[in-house]
Amino acid sequence: MGNSPAEQGKQEDADEVVELILRDHRAMEDLFREMRSVDADRAAALHRLADLLIAHAEAEETEVYPALRRYRNVDDEEVEHGVEEHAEGNEALLELLEAGAPGSDDWDEKLEALVQAVNHHLDEEERSLINDTRENVSSGRRAELGRAFARARRDQLASAPGRLENVRRIVEEAGASSGS
Repeated sequence: MGNSPAEQGKQEDADEVVELILRDHRAMEDLFREMRSVDADRAAALHRLADLLIAHAEAEETEVYPALRRYRNVDDEEVEHGVEEHAEGNEALLELLEAGAPGSDDWDEKLEALVQAVNHHLDEEERSLINDTRENVSSGRRAELGRAFARARRDQLASAPGRLENVRRIVEEAGASSGS
């Protein structure tokens, strides 16, 4: 038995780019809560967050941001600012991955720096780019972008992108390309 048109519409809405990005944002927030919990496997939560954070940012930068730059009512400066904030988040992630055992003072300090950097980005992205995308990009195009984002994200996740050496490489490349 097939889905009704209403059910198909709900499924398409759930797979459009805005919803997929927001779903990842909420997952990151959940992982931050887990990483702060002394009762959780904080190291495992960090590895899941590292993979998600890198895969999410790479998928946005390769599939979503370039497409959004083509829309007149989507602010190019906000897109570029998103890329810069991804780099800041990656640097904070690298520092946490290098901080040693979860629960040490240094680890907790680096965790809070990462939480602050990522939450700042999520908030700004949701208030600017996400709203601009909802208002200025057709639902059909958002669905196409959702499929491209999901595919790129899935491909990234298959390579365990949050590995220390990969995060280090990403941070070094971003530093080299920005002239830092």
